[in-house]
Amino acid sequence: MTVNVQRFSNDTDLVAYFNRKLRLQLEQAIDERGHAYLVVSGGRTPIPLFQLLAKQQLAWPRVTIVLADERWVPPSDASSNEKLVREHLLQDQAAAAKFVSLLSAADDPHDGEQEVSERLAQLPTFDAVILGMGEDGHTASLFPGADELQRGLTTDAAALAVTPKNAPLARMSMSKKRLLNSRQIYFHLSGAAKAAVLDHALAEQDVESMPVRAFLHQQQVPVEVLLASD
Repeated sequence: MTVNVQRFSNDTDLVAYFNRKLRLQLEQAIDERGHAYLVVSGGRTPIPLFQLLAKQQLAWPRVTIVLADERWVPPSDASSNEKLVREHLLQDQAAAAKFVSLLSAADDPHDGEQEVSERLAQLPTFDAVILGMGEDGHTASLFPGADELQRGLTTDAAALAVTPKNAPLARMSMSKKRLLNSRQIYFHLSGAAKAAVLDHALAEQDVESMPVRAFLHQQQVPVEVLLASD
């Protein structure tokens, strides 16, 4: 399965294209099965997309939004992906959407792993999964060098706790298997540095050094990379 790489000269054009595509995809899912399921990622890159998508006229009560991964901090914490989604996506029209958290009351993500996995396992096939990519080649919270990486790539569980060796804070991440239970995977990337990482990731297949390759080189789900290279 060939990865479809769409290159844009600026973020504005990328976001406009992506917003239209997601809106149509969510509408189609609602028409086909009465509900749509969208997985998003944190970070600064998707904020303009979230803000535009939130204004779209959709049957938002029939849309469920989930995060691909989360830092194990309270949702009020500035580093929380849930806080980012609530402030930028679950607003305007999209305030009516359902949100599934990756957090639990457990103090440690390992203690909350089973509860979160069971919660995610109850969800059907996702309609779209939006992933980012770090300059180290990680995606979701599947980090190179992490003790949990192999488990994240092979487990049947929907989620797992991860403690990155070169990034702050323990995390909860969807597993590869749960993320691939989707109709479409997107990578939303911006900048020359990410373009160089993407080229490296596409050129080779070693997932230990760059876990993102586990998604770019798989044959199960269509992948579209949206890259603004300004």
